[in-house]
Amino acid sequence: MANNNRKVVLVGTGMVGMSFAYAALNQSACDELVLIDLNAERTKGEAMDLNHGLAFSNSSMRIYSGDYCDCSDADIVVICAGVNQKPDETRLQLLQRNAKVFSSIVPRVVSSGFDGIFLVATNPVDIMTRVTYELSGFNAAKIIGTGTTLDTARLRYLLGTYFEIDPRHIHAYVIGEHGDSEMIPWSQAIIGVKQARDMLEEAPDRYTMEELERIGDDVRTAAYEIIKAKGATYYGIGMAICRIVRAIFHNDNSVLTVSARLRGAYGLKKDVFIGSPCVINSGGVKRVLELKLEPEELEKFMRSYDILSESFESIQL
Repeated sequence: MANNNRKVVLVGTGMVGMSFAYAALNQSACDELVLIDLNAERTKGEAMDLNHGLAFSNSSMRIYSGDYCDCSDADIVVICAGVNQKPDETRLQLLQRNAKVFSSIVPRVVSSGFDGIFLVATNPVDIMTRVTYELSGFNAAKIIGTGTTLDTARLRYLLGTYFEIDPRHIHAYVIGEHGDSEMIPWSQAIIGVKQARDMLEEAPDRYTMEELERIGDDVRTAAYEIIKAKGATYYGIGMAICRIVRAIFHNDNSVLTVSARLRGAYGLKKDVFIGSPCVINSGGVKRVLELKLEPEELEKFMRSYDILSESFESIQL
């Protein structure tokens, strides 16, 4: 990856895509940002609006409306295009409609000569990441979904509030489907320097497993609550996309719970893409970090895996 001109192409300039673009501008995440959308006029307006803020940022980013030919020399193509999730609609119910959208996007990106990394944020993100893998023919390491990156951030925020500890010093993960079957392996949760379960044992009058389970439920239903209140979620996922992009460009081997192909982890060999802690660098997914799950946790993870596998098999590409 050439570091002298970090180029990102964003496909889909809805609220999620533009939340990422705004975060990228403020964090100087790349040097060149190209906007692509079915509504070409909108991309021109969005590019103008962002460019007018350059004077107030630390960035000298080049931002412009483009087309699929601009993907040819891009390092990363971020896909946020797709139909919106309706109130009370599960992410998996979006599947067939968004699979059709991707069938019109991914081949056009590949035919441009693109040889970089795909980063997918469209829901249901685990399946759409696998759809991108199947349509592109790329090495799985170069296909990344946002997975449970945002769910993990939500979890750490809530745990930080509960335990009164900076969320950046909490190491707990949401894994599995980015959706209703996602799960939290509490056996792996570390608060500061202590296992979460040790915290419960040491202060049973203050911390309880029931409260942790409630936090887990709040994480799982957060998107539905936000959609009910304001129609859609976009700021948090926009920031999550930006974090993954920065990990790729900085080649810093960050551990993020992205959606990646397991490639044998947990004894699973199918081409399912699922949220799991992974090492991310300039090559994409360097490796999946397999957690030592307890039997009950592994059973929940397998249930999520099966749901994603069966859901993918139900669509036609």
